[in-house]
Amino acid sequence: MSRLLLIANPLASGFTGATHREVLAILSETYEVESVWPNGPEESGDASAKAAANGVDMVVAMGGDGVTHHVANGLVGTDSALGLIPVGTTNVMSRILKLPSRPLAAAKFLAARPNTGRIPVARVEGNGPGLRLSGYALFAAGIGLDAEVVQQAEATPHRKAWFGGLHYARSATWLFLSRFRNRPATMRVTSADQQANAVGVLTQVHWPYTYFGRLPLRLTPAPAEGLSALIVERATASRGVGLALTAAAGRGLDKIPGATVWASVSELTVEADPPAPFQADGELWGRLGELRITNVPDALLVAAP
Repeated sequence: MSRLLLIANPLASGFTGATHREVLAILSETYEVESVWPNGPEESGDASAKAAANGVDMVVAMGGDGVTHHVANGLVGTDSALGLIPVGTTNVMSRILKLPSRPLAAAKFLAARPNTGRIPVARVEGNGPGLRLSGYALFAAGIGLDAEVVQQAEATPHRKAWFGGLHYARSATWLFLSRFRNRPATMRVTSADQQANAVGVLTQVHWPYTYFGRLPLRLTPAPAEGLSALIVERATASRGVGLALTAAAGRGLDKIPGATVWASVSELTVEADPPAPFQADGELWGRLGELRITNVPDALLVAAP
């Protein structure tokens, strides 16, 4: 019988003990299942990496994008598949993979032994004050403005749980109206022969993705090979509204004054002075002065339709 490790985050907004028991029962019809409740992000990554090293066929993240991010980081480059049971607030990765949105339906999907395939990720390496970090982003990574939006949203987690994507939109609007209004560009962004100064950089791995429910975020009008990067050179309130509406409509963001989109990026570097906050998949990593983001094709095995 195939083996499966279920890594659950009991702090996820939609998690209940009853749902966890039902998910276990469904998965146990097909797999030899072990379940763990890690004490934190580091334990989630360590548990998934250990399971992959021991030949476990599938590691399932039950929670939101946080536990998905950390479990996937332990599986990149292995032959163990990532499975998802979405019980978080936004569940971005589940939407990207077009998985069932309800936990019991997702469990039944995994119990039916779905197809698996490999997807790209972005390798992230960075240095900051007292920090040297490396890992992977599944759907997006950002430094400066984008990370400060996440930071602002995470400052009031109860609002995130209640309002989801609307809370992110509110946080972004407030930042454009206050902290980023006329802020000078203090980051130097480079990719191949392209260079720019910026107040914020958002790198998109999968097209589209979204923090905003059914409203997708498209940096480019159509999917691009490799990464896509939004370079925000100047931030104003009107520019923030323009970026949001244009991205949702699927039009090219390079038409917005003060913003540039680089498509089909294989590698991107950022030098920030002073160091700026950085996020990957909505997880804050700290403040970085140097950052390198690299496209890694076919890096992660996932269970998906």
